[in-house]
Amino acid sequence: QLSGNSEGNLSNRQIEFAKTIHSSGNDLLMLINDILDLSKIESGTVAVDVGELPIDELHRYVERTFRPVAESRKLDFMIRLDQHLPPSMFTDTKRLQQIIKNLLSNAFKFTHRGQVTLTIEAAAGGWGSSNEALNRAPQVLAFSVTDTGIGIPGEKQQIIFEAFQQADGSTSRKYGGTGLGLAISRELSRLLRGEIRLASTPGRGSTFTLFLPQNYAPTRALNWSDDPAAAQSYADKSPDAVAYASDAGIPAIAPPQLEPEADVMLNEAEDDRSSIRTGDLVLLIVENDIRFARLLLDAARAKGFKGLVSTLGAAALALAREYKPSAVTLDIHLPDLEGWRVLERLKNDMTTRHVPVCVVSTEEARERAWRGGAWSFLAKPIQSADRIDKLLDSMKEVVQRKAPEVLLLAPKSFELVQSIKQFDAALRLRHLNSPKAAIKALEKGGVGCFVCSAASIDPGDFPERIADDLAEGRLPMIVYDDANRVHDDDAKWHRLLKNGRVRLVRSPERFVDQLAFMLHCETARLPATHRQVLQNMYQSNKLLAGKRALIVDDDMRNIFALSSVLEEYDMEIKSTDNGRDAINLLDRDPNVDIVLMDIMMPEMDGLDTMREIRKIPACRDLPIIAVTAKAMKGDRERCIEAGAWDYLSKPVDTEQLLGTLRVWLHR
Repeated sequence: QLSGNSEGNLSNRQIEFAKTIHSSGNDLLMLINDILDLSKIESGTVAVDVGELPIDELHRYVERTFRPVAESRKLDFMIRLDQHLPPSMFTDTKRLQQIIKNLLSNAFKFTHRGQVTLTIEAAAGGWGSSNEALNRAPQVLAFSVTDTGIGIPGEKQQIIFEAFQQADGSTSRKYGGTGLGLAISRELSRLLRGEIRLASTPGRGSTFTLFLPQNYAPTRALNWSDDPAAAQSYADKSPDAVAYASDAGIPAIAPPQLEPEADVMLNEAEDDRSSIRTGDLVLLIVENDIRFARLLLDAARAKGFKGLVSTLGAAALALAREYKPSAVTLDIHLPDLEGWRVLERLKNDMTTRHVPVCVVSTEEARERAWRGGAWSFLAKPIQSADRIDKLLDSMKEVVQRKAPEVLLLAPKSFELVQSIKQFDAALRLRHLNSPKAAIKALEKGGVGCFVCSAASIDPGDFPERIADDLAEGRLPMIVYDDANRVHDDDAKWHRLLKNGRVRLVRSPERFVDQLAFMLHCETARLPATHRQVLQNMYQSNKLLAGKRALIVDDDMRNIFALSSVLEEYDMEIKSTDNGRDAINLLDRDPNVDIVLMDIMMPEMDGLDTMREIRKIPACRDLPIIAVTAKAMKGDRERCIEAGAWDYLSKPVDTEQLLGTLRVWLHR
């Protein structure tokens, strides 16, 4: 109605705003119910309403619901019932119907010719060997949805059960949908004590099979892990824990814990929050597994820490604000907030960014942890208590260190010497101008941060052990390069720069920011000049005025929304709706300060576009921020590998967007 402008009192720009709001509102409406469903299931607040379901009744429901769909799409639709089926089953009728509806809806959506078949039969096997609920069931039923559609590549068959994922990044454009249907189906099958299996061949079709016990049997909550090795490690520690490992590489579906959602400030581990006083060494333990959290708590107490424990990300952030911990251990797999989001919030908050954070996760998360600002990394599965003791010893040394040492390799006339000395009167600065002397000092150890000018050393000069320490994050390093000598794709520097503990900076302001970060300097204790630098970088938007941004997005609504925000801060905006035009634009006129790159675009996606942009000589050091609506596991790494310098997920938070722009335009 607003976009119709019946009263004639809206400008053209306001009419466009109204159309954008209406269109986006319709899109969001489709998401809301799905998201609410998924969040309720994952929080364990969904009750199972078990009753008798006659198989014939289920047959009639499916026939009534999907026969018209098949006819409208000119597809054959068959329902096959095994003659050995029992007449009925005991389960949650509504939830079973929801799963079958999701599976059949997908089958019809992705099938253009041929047929869709639902087969219901008794099953003697086919589910994961570790699914105890199905193993113990006297009778298991299999509900198989088979289609002759586009199929799913093998490398995509694991991720499609994750929220907001589809087999092909372009499918959301061609076929529509949110990517939540299979995630909801997976969680519902867990709720009903079953699991879903997938067999698929690209170009030939797919079969999704739901295995359920004929009679739902409530059991006590079982402890499951998404990582087989970690799960086995915890199972070894706790005899009553049940470990899960998919034997086919496909996400097997297992019962979740069904306890009521905990209060965010619940003291489950009986930690020390009631006895914490000013000056105490405090370790905040953010851990999904309460048994492992208690193990860490006991170990921390033995080392002189007082402990805070949270199994929820939101509660952890609240505890960090209230108790100002000395250090944090952070599990990535949390039930409410992804651990990466917790890390991001801790490091973007000026009151907590100095706190050392040790990420606790599986090995593949190590590089992302460094990039996200982690101080240390503890790989799961944890085989011995010695590793925990060593971590806590290192943590204690860092937080109690009164006089951090900075090793500087640069000419005697290096412009930032005074800036370094101003950080802390107790700071020890060793200023060397010989690479050999610097390497010798590094080999002795005890360096809090290694700073060098880009012209002072070649990465090939580092001995293997020092190079390994730098590449694997054991030694923080800042490379100051105000003359653009170093590029991200330089083979000599690539191994070091892909690790977030080696930071390349090109301005004195960015140097202050990164050295404060590496030395864990509390912002409030920095000299006034340095505090002002950080305030300008993280809180002032004056820097944005006059800067030129290129927005690449195939959805004009997104371009319109982002442009409207950035133009308020006097930024100059260029835009294009596809990757090829963006490449041509930058090739002709690289006079752009920063790029906001959508990832999910048809024909040429954002990843390929960024790779091509990096081949343009003038764009090798152009800041590119990846922007994607489907922020899932591995997305950030793929974007960084393709050439992005940072990553934002949609819907973009305005403050986060502005903060990201400030950081990269102030480099």
